[in-house]
Amino acid sequence: MREFYSKTGSWWARADARVTDRDHRRVRLLREHGVESGDVLELGSGYGATAVATAKAGYFVTAVEISDRAHQAGELAGDVAPGSLTVHNADFYEIALPGKFDVVCYWNGFGIGSDADQRRLLVRVAEEWLRPGGVALIDVFNPFVWASWDGDEEHLTPDPAAGYDHDLREVTRFDPVTCTATDTWWETSNPAEPISQTLRCYTPADLSLLLTGTGLTLTSIVVGDQAFSPSPQPGLGALLRDNHEYLAVLRHDG
Repeated sequence: MREFYSKTGSWWARADARVTDRDHRRVRLLREHGVESGDVLELGSGYGATAVATAKAGYFVTAVEISDRAHQAGELAGDVAPGSLTVHNADFYEIALPGKFDVVCYWNGFGIGSDADQRRLLVRVAEEWLRPGGVALIDVFNPFVWASWDGDEEHLTPDPAAGYDHDLREVTRFDPVTCTATDTWWETSNPAEPISQTLRCYTPADLSLLLTGTGLTLTSIVVGDQAFSPSPQPGLGALLRDNHEYLAVLRHDG
């Protein structure tokens, strides 16, 4: 995954390495789930835009990103208060971090690797990083939508004015047996060297099963701008058919 995110990061950095409304919405989600201030750990922080927005909102943020995208965070930090943002270019399965956090976030990335990999990460969240009473906010890929994208192809033409300098193609595949989506990209001029990421998708029920034994419990999910308990709820099914990911709100068992 380091190669995939570093390569695609170099393609899109000029357009996407900036703080947007999406990043500010994520900060609002922290507050909506009871965390007005404190220490935040962001896993898979990408270019660092959300980490920067979170630090500017008054939190103390530690960000971990495995790819070269991590190097963009310093350019975005600007007037972030000294000491409020620390970025590690590292693998979150291997890094040792001091202290614990009020929130652990993983935006738009959970599902890389096997179920065992996800459990290993969730155990780290519960046992090493999350303070008692803290909350983990994790975006989870929704199989209902990814299945509908199976076989879809895209052609992204250059748009230098918007920061997109490369002519790119993409194809999405979904395996219903393993419930995984494979997202493959290549430069139009270089079709012999595609790069792919494979993402495990989970229904809320499958996610609850995955959490067994990790020390974490799914307490609610957010789809679009609506929050639901993880049990069947009116309107939830329709939203899950329209949103490619949902936010899982996790807390310590007991």
